[in-house]
Amino acid sequence: MSKIDLSVNIGSLKLKNPVLLASGTVGYGNEISQLTDISKLGGIVTKSLSLKPRKGNPPQRIVETPSGMLNAIGLANVGVEVFIKEKIPFLKELNTTLICNIAASSIEEYVECVKILTSEETIQAFEINVSCPNVREGGLIFGNDLSSVGRITEQVRAATNKPIIIKLSPNVPKIADFAEIVKKEGGDAVSAINTLVGASFDIYTRKPKIKNVTGGLSGPAIKPVAIAKVLEIKRNVDIPIIGLGGIMNWKDAAEFMIVGASAIQVGTANFINPNAGNEIVDGLEEFCSQQKIIKLSEMIGSYQI
Repeated sequence: MSKIDLSVNIGSLKLKNPVLLASGTVGYGNEISQLTDISKLGGIVTKSLSLKPRKGNPPQRIVETPSGMLNAIGLANVGVEVFIKEKIPFLKELNTTLICNIAASSIEEYVECVKILTSEETIQAFEINVSCPNVREGGLIFGNDLSSVGRITEQVRAATNKPIIIKLSPNVPKIADFAEIVKKEGGDAVSAINTLVGASFDIYTRKPKIKNVTGGLSGPAIKPVAIAKVLEIKRNVDIPIIGLGGIMNWKDAAEFMIVGASAIQVGTANFINPNAGNEIVDGLEEFCSQQKIIKLSEMIGSYQI
């Protein structure tokens, strides 16, 4: 098999291959390091980090659904100080790209987190999770409000010279409008999509299966939605896209790249098969060899309609 160039660019960020492990599915890296070769991946995205530690929501927080999973973890995390002290030393030793996912309850908290973390050389980019409630606006989800996404992008951009990726919510009428404002305010890329809002009830107790009632739906059930959203962004906005939502194997990853994703994230699949990411890397390489594709990046946006 001839050598295939698997590298891709997300703005100024170069990845050895397009396969990233999604935030919230592999902890801070060390949790999965004994189960898969992280150095073979294009990168990992950390579990969401907030300024202070968060306990998250009470259990039950996760439930399986047909072709998917509902979760309402509540952004439980160690906070930036503990992350720097206890998690960065391990992450420094990884031979892969580290992207830090940031969550917050206010725009000021997003900015403060990024300011604190931007001096850490190990962190090569930030993914901003805007699917968080704005406590100052009665719990309105930042990512569902166009002006909020614009302000977050603008102010985080001013706080760091490292690439910033805004993780977009699918729970909006036109996702391309959100990608457009991210581009306008200096964002380097978008990741799409975050989870869909879902719920599941026990027919015997008549109670919700997760304590929070609603949660984020992920897994294969949401892949067609994610594909449509990535395509919408690609056709309307000139900005790099990281695709995610229901990617279980290399064929799913290839489909996302064909409709416009420069890279992809593997999420729920990690719970079923911790080596899914590496298997996707191998599968994409084999596919390129069979298709006589020398550079994997040639696939990006190559769809035919």
